[in-house]
Amino acid sequence: MSNLTGPGDAEEPFDAVDVIAAKRDGYRLSDAQIDWVVDAYTRGVVAEEQMSALAMAVYLRGMAPAETARWTRAMIRSGELMDFSSLGRLTVDKHSTGGVGDKITLPLAPLVASFGVAVPQLSGRGLGHTGGTLDKLESIPGWRADLSRDEIMSALGPGGPGAVVCAAGPGLAPADRRLYALRDTTATVSCLPLIASSIMSKKIAEGTGALVLDVKVGSGAFMKERDQARELARTMVHLGRDAGVRTRAVLTDMSTPLGLTVGNALEVAEAVEVLAGGGPSDVVDLTLALAGHMLDVVGRPVEEHLLRQALTGGRAMDVWRHMVRRQGGDPDAPLPRAPHTQVVPAPASGVLTRLDALAVGVAAWRLGAGRARKEDSVQAVAGVRLHAKPGDVVNRGQPLLSLHTATPGRVDRALQALGDGIVVSPADSREAVQARARREAGVVLEVVTQGQAG
Repeated sequence: MSNLTGPGDAEEPFDAVDVIAAKRDGYRLSDAQIDWVVDAYTRGVVAEEQMSALAMAVYLRGMAPAETARWTRAMIRSGELMDFSSLGRLTVDKHSTGGVGDKITLPLAPLVASFGVAVPQLSGRGLGHTGGTLDKLESIPGWRADLSRDEIMSALGPGGPGAVVCAAGPGLAPADRRLYALRDTTATVSCLPLIASSIMSKKIAEGTGALVLDVKVGSGAFMKERDQARELARTMVHLGRDAGVRTRAVLTDMSTPLGLTVGNALEVAEAVEVLAGGGPSDVVDLTLALAGHMLDVVGRPVEEHLLRQALTGGRAMDVWRHMVRRQGGDPDAPLPRAPHTQVVPAPASGVLTRLDALAVGVAAWRLGAGRARKEDSVQAVAGVRLHAKPGDVVNRGQPLLSLHTATPGRVDRALQALGDGIVVSPADSREAVQARARREAGVVLEVVTQGQAG
């Protein structure tokens, strides 16, 4: 077989078909094979259909930890690396694997920065039922996501807010950018080695010194089961530490939406409530928990009461306002509001025992808050407001949800998405007792500090 695998006259050391066949048949790929196939795909030598076949082979056959680590390093080397060493400050980032109502980055970044640690938060946009941080922030009038490297460094340095939330530049892990889009169209998104390498290649390329991973578990997350989420967490912790990044993972519940809002402008308003010392308890508690881990992992532990004081006393809010202004936004401008709302009433009296995160997320998506394809636009005003959470006593006919949209014709499909995602049970039922217990337990399920063995 020829070792000429793509356009041009240059001789390649491997043939893509041989690499695909090796993984298809269950063999481990060598370091040289991995380095070549990622680089060749980035260069356009390995064709889209060939990488599609390889992604499916990895999906079906998996990767050993050493393969995943090498794949991640090859993805990192496909592009540029950021370097924050000249800041003279500790840096820490947070990444969430995606959820419904997950606006935690918005209060978290300024809270951590208020304690003198720089937070370079390079974020993404939403796809499907999970919201994107950049989409949320773009509902603030004037705010912009695209910053130059100099602007990022200036925001993190002296005189800046110390935190920045912006889009990752095209030069960071370009192999992942191509492969992510390919996985989305080839039913290989949920492949654990490819998820781990995708997340960690971008985060390591960002150049942060430490990283806390919020790994979501439940119906509204990629990882539906706790064992699966724990395996992903351990894999990513191993990849981070292998690259010299102090890494910790926290497993958090995503069976119910976070907070009381799902949707772009709605979530920004709720995040501002948290920064003003209020907001829903689950959002506040998770913000404090993740801030504590971020500061601890860089060796600057802060007690919870001091973190809470930074919220209630306005210290974090000051950083937020500075951060928004620095990126062209007006923190005092009114957020856009939906011209059309519709209430979803409680179907019965009793205890709300189920408010499914996936159902609510899909409803918000259909109202216009999310996108089916990455080139789609989103509505800043669209989303869902929750008037009750699982464990609450409700009466038949009282408002459970409010649907918000600029397009009334979208409401019927949003209602269909809710389907059986809402369940009200008798107040003295076992389901009611379990719902109350889950609520009291909080959203943090587990902390993972040990990586997967190599």
